[in-house]
Amino acid sequence: MRIIASMIGGDCGPAGHDTDDEPANQALALELVDLLPGSDDRCAERLTHDLAAASVIDKAHVIGGGTLKPRLCVHYDANAVTATEVQRRAWHAAQTINNRYGHLRWLMAETDHGAAARTAALVERLSSMPGVVSAAARADAVEVEFERTTVTAQELVDVIAAGSAPTPPLPSGTLGDGHDGQSAQDSAHQHDHGGIFGERSELIFAGLAGTLLFVGWLMATFADTPRPAELVIYSLAFFFGAFFTVQEAFASVRQGRFEIDFLMLVSAAGAAALGEVPEGALLLFLFSVGHALEGYAMGRARRAIEALAEIAPKTALVRRGGTGETIEVPVADLRIGDIVVVRPNTRLAADGFVVAGTGSVDQAPVTGESVPVDKSPVPDVAAAAASPDLVDSAARVFAGTINGAGALEIQVTRLAEDSTLARVVRLVAEAQTKTTSTQRFTDRFQRIFVPAVLVGVFLLLFAGIVVNEPFTATVYRALAVLVAASPCALAIATPSAVLSAVARAARAGILMKGGAALEDLGRVEVLAFDKTGTLTEGRPRIATVIAAAGVDETELLKIAVAVEEQSDHPLATAIVRDGRERLAGAAVPRATDVRTLIGRGVVASVDGVQIRIGKIEALSDAPPAALAADIDRLKLAGRTTMLVRAGDRWLGAIGLMDVPRPEAPAVIRRLGELGIRNTVMLSGDNQQVADAVAAEVGVANARGDLMPEDKVAEIAALAERYGRVGMVGDGVNDAPAMARASVGIAMGAAGSDVALETADVALMADDLKALPFAVHLSRRSARVIKQNLWASLGIVAVLIPATVFGLGIGPAVLIHEGSTLIVVANALRLLGLPMLSVTPAAPRVMDSTSSR
Repeated sequence: MRIIASMIGGDCGPAGHDTDDEPANQALALELVDLLPGSDDRCAERLTHDLAAASVIDKAHVIGGGTLKPRLCVHYDANAVTATEVQRRAWHAAQTINNRYGHLRWLMAETDHGAAARTAALVERLSSMPGVVSAAARADAVEVEFERTTVTAQELVDVIAAGSAPTPPLPSGTLGDGHDGQSAQDSAHQHDHGGIFGERSELIFAGLAGTLLFVGWLMATFADTPRPAELVIYSLAFFFGAFFTVQEAFASVRQGRFEIDFLMLVSAAGAAALGEVPEGALLLFLFSVGHALEGYAMGRARRAIEALAEIAPKTALVRRGGTGETIEVPVADLRIGDIVVVRPNTRLAADGFVVAGTGSVDQAPVTGESVPVDKSPVPDVAAAAASPDLVDSAARVFAGTINGAGALEIQVTRLAEDSTLARVVRLVAEAQTKTTSTQRFTDRFQRIFVPAVLVGVFLLLFAGIVVNEPFTATVYRALAVLVAASPCALAIATPSAVLSAVARAARAGILMKGGAALEDLGRVEVLAFDKTGTLTEGRPRIATVIAAAGVDETELLKIAVAVEEQSDHPLATAIVRDGRERLAGAAVPRATDVRTLIGRGVVASVDGVQIRIGKIEALSDAPPAALAADIDRLKLAGRTTMLVRAGDRWLGAIGLMDVPRPEAPAVIRRLGELGIRNTVMLSGDNQQVADAVAAEVGVANARGDLMPEDKVAEIAALAERYGRVGMVGDGVNDAPAMARASVGIAMGAAGSDVALETADVALMADDLKALPFAVHLSRRSARVIKQNLWASLGIVAVLIPATVFGLGIGPAVLIHEGSTLIVVANALRLLGLPMLSVTPAAPRVMDSTSSR
């Protein structure tokens, strides 16, 4: 799901009604369904009220409705806040509402004269429950809004199930927790072939059919058994072989569809009518075996996805109250702010941040990272609790990941159902239901092809008029054609490959939002990259240290570190961090009387000498000519340059920059090897810096000085020139551009609500090396789908004329079912696709501009 945003000066389109001629007044329109999926008017009112409470928001209201999709229109002061910040505020406000309120819809199947009275009593009982905001009867359903912190959805379901009917039928009640309630009709189609033997029932029934068929053949060949006895055995083989096929065919015919199962049953029944009972039983046996194995193979891919949901522990050790004692509680009972104790070598039970303890955490189950990540406590617990999304990755942890040898204490920031792992599981599950354009084509093809085959077979029954043969031979040939023309392999060709690819991606920490995203990524002609945080690390580092004549570099760094370590400016943080690393433990003097001069740098005293650090424009005296030349050279390279002066002495200059990711050049090269040679970098930095970074990492083109709306325009221009365009960004600032692209790819989506919801493809770890594998997997799956389609269509094209000219039902069935299994096996190869190796080059420094 992506948040589609449009920005209009002072208005929200035709439905808007509040305009303002002042340029500072802007309006941002957001799709309401993306913010509050399945929302009602009450939640929309909460959202507009919460947003309007902010001083920088002039007004928030809902527009559209009726035939138009409802949108949230937010009017704001462009001088005080950016469109990206407004979008972020709207998203967080919506998430707060989603986390607090749940919605449940239960379809009522009762139609007797007492149903209305029972429904009214049920609504009254629900309304009186603590935590229920509202309960109402709507047509054939009961709808409930509730507060998650007071009552759970399961508690409401228990009440509804007890009060809706004495024994409510399973398909008529469905639970939709949150804003995405599922209909009963949807759930009714998600059954599998259950039975007395569970999910293996179909395979066991197929085995019984084969056993009985073999017994019947033995009786007919080697024993002088009466014909009726043989027919009883073959009839039982028919029963077990057709049991599940009849159910599916009947359901399809009731909906006006004639599908593959129907063709098989007609063929088997026809063979039996012609006296070829063993051949009919063989047809049903082989078809049921193929169908059961196909279901098993598809189930294996599904289980690879469902296994994600099983990795989180069911209980957690929580420290509550002032006693310091820990108690074990179900994960579902965890509350935001709880302190969870994580023992060594155990799985984490919740999303949160580390408040005590250090150690390494294996994040592979969520992010796909192959190397454990070191974790340490946050410096300020209160600040982290107030803004958990801003917590550094070194302190942030996720449910389902595995703790190392050290004990940790984490503060919970998300409820169990809202954890990153839970959201990934839900999104991957949704991805299974989304079809590709290829799948839609094969579905349309089948709907036309199967009826055409039935008509062709009917006409073939009159072949005896042209060919001199018995009518039974003509019927047998027609039935053989029915078998040959059944496109079983075609039906499974695309979904089996898509499901396997989505499962493989999930294991690698890549979230594919369905077959369409998988297909689009494999077809992109050009990839656009955000610069800061995507191709670069998103933080300044020391690039160059230039000591003035007669000054040692160590002296320069010691003085700079001593002064800057008492400042919280990002550039100061970079100087202290990298400066101490270069000093390799050397003692640093203590600075006193540190004062920050806004726009001019910082002043302090070290050993009685006044120290000034700032950009050249902020210092009153000009540096020596040699040092000035070096500074000019650094400026031309786009680096932020800080000069250091001690009293009357110039100590030198420090050049800082935003470091390119070490793996970025290797990733760009790998993408080129995969066929994506058109790459573009979109940056808000000046064009000189953008060109320098692009040249360093190997991106072909760079666009600088871009605002968010300019990035959208660039994506539109690229799409017009190249066709399909992919946009790689962080999912927050780049959300509009990602939404405009053919496929949006978010970096570091783990723990980021906006990234998970905005992107079509989410790289869970903040690791660019996963991108080539995502592209490789998409392209490999496209090749597998094509192979499957050509194989299935080719076999049908060969079998139809072969059966017309005399190939029997038995050989046709063997070839037919064999092709189905080959197609499924080919698709399952994607589950074992190895990761691509991307070897980063030695780190090189790059340039950035900033201000102090």
